[in-house]
Amino acid sequence: MDDGRKGRAMNVVVTGATSFIGATAIRQLLQAGHEVCAVVRPMSGNLQHLEKQIPEESRGRIRILELDMGEIARIKEWMHGPADGWLHACWGGAGSDNRTLRDVQQANVAGSLAAVRAAKEAGCRRFVFTGSQAEYGICHEAVTEKMPCRPVSEYGKAKTDFAMQAEPLCRTLGMDYIHARIFSVYGPGDHPWSLVQSCLRTWQQGGEIKLGECTQWWNFLYIKDAAEALACLMEKGRAGYYNVAGRDTRRLREFVEEMYRLCKCRGSFVYGERPQNAEGLADLLPDITKIHTETGWEPKTPFAEGIYETLHCLPEGTSGKTNI
Repeated sequence: MDDGRKGRAMNVVVTGATSFIGATAIRQLLQAGHEVCAVVRPMSGNLQHLEKQIPEESRGRIRILELDMGEIARIKEWMHGPADGWLHACWGGAGSDNRTLRDVQQANVAGSLAAVRAAKEAGCRRFVFTGSQAEYGICHEAVTEKMPCRPVSEYGKAKTDFAMQAEPLCRTLGMDYIHARIFSVYGPGDHPWSLVQSCLRTWQQGGEIKLGECTQWWNFLYIKDAAEALACLMEKGRAGYYNVAGRDTRRLREFVEEMYRLCKCRGSFVYGERPQNAEGLADLLPDITKIHTETGWEPKTPFAEGIYETLHCLPEGTSGKTNI
């Protein structure tokens, strides 16, 4: 559906506004000249993370709305006019332990479907959802959007379940459904238990980190590039599914050892002493031809540059042994 919004300023609602991806996407949307209604939980402890992302010159174009997702159906009561698009980056239980809990993940499906209906009430013509590479399951070949989804974790299953319901619902409601399957994103503000954050924090303090085998093919995408991709999909994307990933695919050990060198080889690490995560031993071999062809988006940040920026933003911590 082409609603004439391409090339002009949009009014975008963002749920999950204080999240790692949501907050950076808001910054990108503001820098691109759009207006944003950022939905945050009342008394959110992560509000400071969002506020740091707002450029001073853009503060007049963002409105922060404290609203629990359980009340998202009432969002129209607090809006100052119709919205053009909705970016849904709200999904609880993204940590490794919670990815295996069906009740936690399925609760996200119900809440996200409520957001779809609220988007229609708010006047939106497009709904952009932050999906995951976990929807594909365990793959050992190049992944295009046409590949069938065979998720193994409850996290991946729930993201897939949502898409199967949200796509026809959006069609019925007259909205474009745009599903971004995001691969491994890193950068400042990421969860402290992520591989990149754990390695950098541990080595900066001269500590030891225990890793899995790290022999699988992997792909990292810097957070600013991921945010730009979501903004491009909001502005130009057609209804459908898109892989959002980097161009740099290597064995995971190569990324680990590059990070170690960038940390000046402080501390230590050992392979093979951590069990597999909830998604199992999957290779990440994403094909991003579709998003590049349809929107012109291209990841720009080399891995080393992204790691330098992440190191610069790391909070002070304590040294010690870490398992990841």
